[in-house]
Amino acid sequence: MLDNKVSRRSFLSMVTGVSMLGLAGCSGGGDGASGSTGSEGGDLLEQITERGEMTFATEGTWSPWTFHDEDGDLTGFDIEVARAIAAELGVEASFAEGEWDGLLAGLDSGRYDTMANGVSVTEEREEKYDFTDPYAYNTIVVITRGDSDIASMEDLAGKTTANTLGSSYAILAEANGATNTGVDDFNQTIELLEAGRIDATLNDEVVFYDYMAQHPDADLKIAAENDEPTHVAFPLRREEATASLLAAMNEAIATLRENGTLSELSQEFFGIDITEA
Repeated sequence: MLDNKVSRRSFLSMVTGVSMLGLAGCSGGGDGASGSTGSEGGDLLEQITERGEMTFATEGTWSPWTFHDEDGDLTGFDIEVARAIAAELGVEASFAEGEWDGLLAGLDSGRYDTMANGVSVTEEREEKYDFTDPYAYNTIVVITRGDSDIASMEDLAGKTTANTLGSSYAILAEANGATNTGVDDFNQTIELLEAGRIDATLNDEVVFYDYMAQHPDADLKIAAENDEPTHVAFPLRREEATASLLAAMNEAIATLRENGTLSELSQEFFGIDITEA
């Protein structure tokens, strides 16, 4: 996530005067969800090149990373980065939308080539997946109601939170002693929080600011933040068939960083650059 605290804090005041796109999305639509990517029996990059399409799994309900705009079109920082990477590989990007845990299962089974959903690199995930080089850096924050006495990660001990099961947010909350309730998406977490049914939720700082830009009267605040920024990258199945795709994606990420595309997309969707550590 973000390392420049001045820029992060100034972001809220900057975006509250800007009309941004809504959080609500239509899960399950997408740009034409694909079937199996067929990683068995050959090099995955060759298969992608032959079919002229690379399939990214995504939620489609997590603004400003992946969401549907006012016309119902899928967009967001991750979506546009995915499209740019596919273009560098000489193919089209297609997207399959669903809930977080289903996306991981689909990646494992070979239904998708990778995920474009702000996937944080964690030690646990690195044991199972190969990750590309990071293309963004996040700060995870604790979001509470305005009257909450939570002031640190340690204060989550004995508290209730809500996040998608298996997400880095749920793992971090539970590691600090919270009891996590599984939900489908960020919208549900906020509903539970505002209704007083949970004490807090964890998410990206930029997601909080995006929500507050659209709901300036919401009685919510950032109560604490994680010490270290998390690295965001594309996960791939750890197998011989994905090795050349991993190398090609890393080359594409390097090109998009050097030519300014990553920075431009970050500015477009976040109002700040989160693509440098």
